[in-house]
Amino acid sequence: MDSSKLMLTALIFNERINQQDPEGLAELMTRDHTFIDSGGNVTKGKNAMKEGWREFFKKYPDYRNKFTCVTAQDNVVVMVGYSTCSFKPLDGPNIWTAKIRGEHVAEWRVYWLDER
Repeated sequence: MDSSKLMLTALIFNERINQQDPEGLAELMTRDHTFIDSGGNVTKGKNAMKEGWREFFKKYPDYRNKFTCVTAQDNVVVMVGYSTCSFKPLDGPNIWTAKIRGEHVAEWRVYWLDER
């Protein structure tokens, strides 16, 4: 898959995060999808993550990701930007990586770029 298609998949996935759409996110996840948060905590499986997003959106209804740079190499998309949220520990600069398999996200990972 060329890098523009990889980036498009990751950008659509993020748009579903920003729209707070767990069903739409699940459509883009592989069955064995893995989510890794900024603390290194791992959640595996599409169903577990769909419920995880559902709970996250209930707790943080104003959470959004904004990217300032997006690039791809091999099957990995790297996004640099920031999150906005009234809950301060979720508000700030981040790097995200998305491992793409086919037209689905196999892994979504978040790295904080500051001390929160």
